[in-house]
Amino acid sequence: MNVSFLGGPSPQRGVGVVAPFDFALDRELWRWVPDEVSLHMTRTPYVPVEVSLDLARLVSEHETLSEAVRTLTAIAPEVVAYACTSGSFVGGIAGERAMCEAMTRAGAVPSVTTSGALLEALAELGARRVALVTPYTVSVTRSLEEYVAEAGVLVTGCAFMGLTRHIWKVKYREVADMARSAVRPGTDALFISCTNLPTYDVIPQLEAELRIPVISANQVTMWAALRRLGTRAVGPYQALTDPAARCGPVLPEVPDEEQQEGWT
Repeated sequence: MNVSFLGGPSPQRGVGVVAPFDFALDRELWRWVPDEVSLHMTRTPYVPVEVSLDLARLVSEHETLSEAVRTLTAIAPEVVAYACTSGSFVGGIAGERAMCEAMTRAGAVPSVTTSGALLEALAELGARRVALVTPYTVSVTRSLEEYVAEAGVLVTGCAFMGLTRHIWKVKYREVADMARSAVRPGTDALFISCTNLPTYDVIPQLEAELRIPVISANQVTMWAALRRLGTRAVGPYQALTDPAARCGPVLPEVPDEEQQEGWT
């Protein structure tokens, strides 16, 4: 069959993504990406360390990030995103900015990190009082609280799991239970931390129940990266990505067969 008249595929725009070696949720990142954008993934080298502050420091070293970004330059992404929350908040606000500068130098393109995107998203939503949900240990969770406080945001409540591995296996029901326990009256928004924690489908459910914006690590990362491209993340019924939802979240109808196991 002669298909020359089709003119080839549509032009593609690229987002380079640097993730820690144990990142397991590639398909979740893709769910926020419009059809004309492609994700180009790379990972930091493996180190035999469980999720901890030590691991956060190891996977965010400038030399490691620069080398990861250089592996993406051949495919010419227009922006690079570092998809790791703890790795980008462990050094505080100054550390996060230095990471972006290191990645931009290595790839000559704009760079964002998950924790930088978190602060950008809170500003977009006008949220100054935030509840936190994390799968981390107490020490990693406290580091996140310190990062948010450094930005002048008040933490109104927090819930954490104490996990050091296999975070991508957490069910939506567990995420929802933690969210309910973390949110206090007067909270402006809820942030669900860790790019290895599944959140896409639970966000609109929680927004409808809690009546506040719910943002997550993977969501803010993709939102901020795509914003640099002048395009929008795909996330219906989510306040950050769907401005109509900010007027009051609407619970979407989800057929039974499409619900994730463990979530009702």
